[in-house]
Amino acid sequence: MARTASPVLGIDFGTSNSAAACVDAQGQLHPIALEAPRNAMPTAVYFSSENAHVSFGSAAMQQYLADVQDGLGTGRLMRAIKSLLGSALIDEQTVVNGRSISFFEVVVMFLRELKRRAQAQLGTELHAAMLGRPVHFVDDNPERDALAQATLQRAAHAAGFEQVQFQLEPIAAAFDFERRLTQDTRVLVVDIGGGTSDFTLMQLHAHPSPQRPRGQDILATSGIHWGGTDFDRLLDLGCIMPLLGYGQRTPSGRELPNRIFYELSTWHLVHHASSRQKLAEARDLWRDYANPAMHQRLLQVLQQRLGHQLLALVEQAKIACSESQQRQAIHFANLYAADALATAQAELDPAVLPTLLHKPLSAITACALACVAQAGAQAPEVLYLTGGSSALQPLVAQLQHAFPAAQLVHGDRFGGVANGLAWAAANA
Repeated sequence: MARTASPVLGIDFGTSNSAAACVDAQGQLHPIALEAPRNAMPTAVYFSSENAHVSFGSAAMQQYLADVQDGLGTGRLMRAIKSLLGSALIDEQTVVNGRSISFFEVVVMFLRELKRRAQAQLGTELHAAMLGRPVHFVDDNPERDALAQATLQRAAHAAGFEQVQFQLEPIAAAFDFERRLTQDTRVLVVDIGGGTSDFTLMQLHAHPSPQRPRGQDILATSGIHWGGTDFDRLLDLGCIMPLLGYGQRTPSGRELPNRIFYELSTWHLVHHASSRQKLAEARDLWRDYANPAMHQRLLQVLQQRLGHQLLALVEQAKIACSESQQRQAIHFANLYAADALATAQAELDPAVLPTLLHKPLSAITACALACVAQAGAQAPEVLYLTGGSSALQPLVAQLQHAFPAAQLVHGDRFGGVANGLAWAAANA
């Protein structure tokens, strides 16, 4: 890449995956191969208890699984850390390998590693960033939403970026799509990420003028705090947690406490479910279980810290089920020493996906319709789908039904927003 006075790195810091890109002085886009040859990397950090090594992305997931299989499962895996922005949890301290660290510091560590990889590829120092942000970090709470952006800005500065700007993620995706247009088009950008779903209705141009104020092309924006990690949680609750006792009744007819199952099914809360206190509480539930085998499964999942692995199995089944439209068996045989789960069986059926995901799919579709309604009669000519969860077939079907006259276009699911952020920075 040609060296420039002030290159700006476009960063899509995502709940599930992150990506980055840069535009050089000659106007050439450089997507960053964060995990060559892939441009995206999982937003994951793993602290190994064996040698205190910290790994990121896919390496974090792989090292975590290797440590569990080797019986070294006391390391700490952190995923979906973006979900903590805007909450009091972001500055809370947690113990990792005997020392206290805040979740904010974990975000800084991840951004610093992303910056290091980008600089190594580009061959130049990076001091400025254009960060993407959802339309709403937090729904219906402007104060917490502003706090989330301020916290992310603070983390970017701490990671070494001296100048930090922000752009809405769906608008960034629109800028990336615009460069491929051959005629002016009214587009509804549908950005379905891991933690949020965001929409922008925008007039895009085949040959946009650099002098044109782009604000007048943005017809409406909206967003909602539902995304891929919520899909994983609901599918985990629907398919796997019942094997551990979720939804079961005690001998006296009461429903078993739900909190532990919700924590096991939520990426950024899984670790809490395996704490000493939660494990002691789970042990005390033995009197409430009509089926002792389910209680044994729950204890084994907690004792061996299998929550992340179970969620990963659900995520894999979700993707395969959506892509193939075939039933997907969820195999527990690959889990380390999961004896109590060995005889359990679970599967994901494409026919039940719309039912299990009814609440988020309905809310996301309603948010898309509300976005278009803001613009009056200006219906979209194209639905442009981007984001890691945008390929989920029940969601695509609902959106097609909601906008039958619009052409459906699938974009770069993981790199589109980062590319658009780079273009936005270059044209700022």
